[in-house]
This record gives sequence, C-alpha cells and structure tokens, in this order.
Amino acid sequence: MIRKPISADSHITEPPNCYVDYIDPRFRDRAPKIVSLPKVGDAFVIEGMPTPVPLGLLAAAGKDPSQITTDGVAFKDLWRSGWDSKYRVADQERDGVAAEMIYPTVGMLICNHPDFDFKKACFEAYNRWLSEYCAVAPDRLHGLAQVSMRSPEDGVSELKAVKAMGFKGVMMPGDPAVEDYDSPIYDPVWATAVELGLPLSFHILTTKSGSLAQNTRGPRINGFLSIIRGCQDIMGTLIFSGVFDRHPKLKIVCVEADAGWVPHYMYRMDHAYKRHRYWMKAPPLERMPSEYFAEHIYVTFQDDWVAFKTKDLCNVRRLMWASDFPHSDSTWPHSQKMLGEHTRSLTEQERHWICHDNVAELYGLESN
Repeated sequence: MIRKPISADSHITEPPNCYVDYIDPRFRDRAPKIVSLPKVGDAFVIEGMPTPVPLGLLAAAGKDPSQITTDGVAFKDLWRSGWDSKYRVADQERDGVAAEMIYPTVGMLICNHPDFDFKKACFEAYNRWLSEYCAVAPDRLHGLAQVSMRSPEDGVSELKAVKAMGFKGVMMPGDPAVEDYDSPIYDPVWATAVELGLPLSFHILTTKSGSLAQNTRGPRINGFLSIIRGCQDIMGTLIFSGVFDRHPKLKIVCVEADAGWVPHYMYRMDHAYKRHRYWMKAPPLERMPSEYFAEHIYVTFQDDWVAFKTKDLCNVRRLMWASDFPHSDSTWPHSQKMLGEHTRSLTEQERHWICHDNVAELYGLESN
C-alpha cells in the first residue's frame, strides 16, 4: 500500500501580526510589518533591509506560470492556509499529503539581516507564533524553529529553548555572527543538537552568497540558478572542516536546493580531497568527503526528476520529497500526478523512503 507522502519542506506565510504582536516589546516599534506600497502592493517592510518583500511569490502555489508576479498582490488574496492553520489540513488533503515540515517565508530573508540582536528578537517572535499555528493540527503540522546564532553560546541556549517548546528541528541562518561554521567554537552547538535530537536545516536564500539580491551575470532569470550555491557551500564547509568526525551523530538537512547535483558534488569533493588537500592545507579526515555527505546530509527537493534518476549514485535514505507549499515553486495541488510520473521507475520501497519514511524517521513522526 502506497503511504501518503510527507512534505519535508513546506512554508507558512507570516501574517501582519506575526512579529508585531509576538516580538519582545523592546523591538515592537521596529518589528517587520506589512505595508501597502504604490505599484508593489502589499509587502513586508523590514527595518535594516533596503528592499521590501513583495507578497506575490510567497503564496503563488497552483498559479499558472504566466500569472506569477512579485508585485500587485494583496495579503487577503494569498492562500489562507499559509497563515491560518484551521484551513491547512484541507489543502493537504487536496494535494494528498499526510503532513508537512513547516519553514518560514519572510524569516528566510531575515536570516540575512545584519543586526543579530534584531534578528534574534524576530526569530523568537516567529517561534511563538509558529508554535500556536502548528498546535491546531499537531499530527500534521511540524514546525522548524528559527535560531539566530548570534554567538555559539546563544546558539546552545536557543536550541534548548526551542526543544522545550516542542519543536522537532531547527532552521539555521546560513551565516553566523561569529567566524564561520567550520570553526571549533561551534562544537558545543553541534553537540547540543545531537544531545537534544534536533536535526539542523539550512535553507536556500538564507546566506548572503545564495541570495536573489546578489548581482549575477546575464538576464535576471540566470540568478535563479545560483540560489542553491549557498547551501552547497555550507555542506562543504561542514564536511571539510571535520565537523562530522567530531560529531558522528549530527544530522544536517539541505533544504530546497534540489538533489540531482548531489552525486556529482560528492565526486567533486572526493576529487578535491584526493588531489589537492596537501597544497590547499585541508584538515585530515577519517573518511572520504562523499561518505560524510551520504551519511549525515539529507536533501529535500520538489520536482527534481534527476534526483529520482540518480538515487543509486547517492544515499536513497537521505532523499526527501517536498511540496514547497504555498510558494511559487510548489508542486501543489498536482503533487500526486507529478510523483506518479517521476517515481515510475522506483520500487515501492524506494518511493516510501523518499516520500515518507526518511522524513518520518528523521523527525520521529510516528503518528504519520
């Protein structure tokens, strides 16, 4: 019997009160808020970030490509289940999905905010709001908390706090405030994540190097191809710095960066390590880089048919399908049709792993 899939990466749409009502009162006057702007429509305005965030792409799931736009969209016209969880299960049923791992939307972009005190306050507000959102259907809505990584010490305390709130995993900012994730100063963070049983996720668009705002060559659409690079850089940073040698039970999730590239990336890392580790002064590793990727890193993807075709060149137990609802890249409400086509060459067991079992086991979703 084919089990209903679980989306390993879905999103909410932060409502107007998400930050304003839930943020530390010291930051309330600066809290991100929705403003109606001429020619842009409704947009989130975030102090300290030069460009407002139009709502057009935030809930474009199911739209014809010709109708997808960044501007001229009102909050009231977005999919209601993105911010009102009483409507979410109905949209899950429409797509044939059993449950979803829930990530932020505007919160992804706040990851790149330069003020880490402000960022921490925003993430704590979001976590409070998200906890209430998921509580409406706790067996079907599984939130990923945000942490600021203002310092390694803060990172440890933030992980403990969100675990106490009942979150099953954590979304990390792509760039920490102090040094980078290859530094041993983050060992207490990795150790705490292992101790608490919290997988740590790195999502596209949460690094400065993987932002759509970066200047890219050629037509604007060419920049879309570069957004997975930020996640790839983080995976390489963790692997080559020996993080998984020191923390062999650490679990990392590379989110919405597709997966068809993974076999080549594993080869490329091994090639670099075998041929260039001496003159590049790479730290010695106990295993080949590809082995760490295959064991420790989970990857989520939507309609990446290459991932299904190359599953035998990586670790099929680390591939996790996602719908990305309600974003513009979402397969909703046609996920079942898409999966029927893309998984045609898979065994029933392989389909179960990629579409259900891998994410259920990673997050301990026993009821799903």
